[in-house]
Amino acid sequence: MPIKTAFPTDPADSELSWQDSALCAQTGPEFFFPEPGSSTREAKRLCGACDMRSVCLEYALTHDERFGVWGGLSEKERYELRRASR
Repeated sequence: MPIKTAFPTDPADSELSWQDSALCAQTGPEFFFPEPGSSTREAKRLCGACDMRSVCLEYALTHDERFGVWGGLSEKERYELRRASR
């Protein structure tokens, strides 16, 4: 059974090919999956400078990612975005 990572990176999966160019691929997951109560500021700063931000956010919304910072938004922010778009 393959090990599942925070950011799946199977090169055969073209849906995830954007991750190769994303800034998060150059950092550790601790920024994007902080301990409860920790700041997401650093992750959001990196996301703000990333060319893949919109693709990442779309992926997270499409796949209902419930944990971590994706596309510059926290779990709560993505939840609120989904709720507002209904």
